[in-house]
Amino acid sequence: MPYNNLKIAIDGPAGSGKSTTAKLVAKALGLLPIDTGAMYRAVALKVIREKIDPYDEEKVGEIAGKVNIEQKLENGEIHTYLDGEDVSTAIRTPEVNNTVSIISAYPGVRKKMVELQRKLAKAGGVVLEGRDIGTVVLPDADLKVYMIASLEERARRRLKELREKGMDVSLKDVKQEILMRDEMDSKREYSPLKIPEDAFILDTTNLTVEEQVEKILKEVDRRFGLKGR
Repeated sequence: MPYNNLKIAIDGPAGSGKSTTAKLVAKALGLLPIDTGAMYRAVALKVIREKIDPYDEEKVGEIAGKVNIEQKLENGEIHTYLDGEDVSTAIRTPEVNNTVSIISAYPGVRKKMVELQRKLAKAGGVVLEGRDIGTVVLPDADLKVYMIASLEERARRRLKELREKGMDVSLKDVKQEILMRDEMDSKREYSPLKIPEDAFILDTTNLTVEEQVEKILKEVDRRFGLKGR
């Protein structure tokens, strides 16, 4: 199978390393990376800006159905656009983190986002990363990767990411946020976070980003050969 037709799903809990790894895997294979989590974050940002109560499921669902969300690859980075505005930085704040934890559990929101994600992936040649890609969005993905890591390592990575963005947060707060998100993701009624039955499970706790990417590329070669290169 030529790589340009591949559909790769990368799932895992918060801080497991999905976003960076998915982007680099996509680059190595000449595929388009799609950050599905950023789409939910864009909806959360809209909810915040419109001063809507995130616990008002009906109104949040209406917002999800109206917003225009796009993703573009610019200078090797995934940029997320909300109604034409680049919100790539604005969606990475603690306030958005808290809001997205609430609104991403709503069936109406997830349904709209899944529709958009499937539309983007329809032609193939994509790497989608998120929390329900291999189980709900693309159950027919050619390769399903599920990334895991220890809580300590996941918190360390998230803390580094937030501080690089100039945010003053503590490791304790980040750990608490991750634990809360894990519980909400795994217990939500609609499309909970779980490991796909046929997933390639990758523990990234002691791996560098480069090592994570290499292991996934080796799995691609093992399954599909070198036809796409």
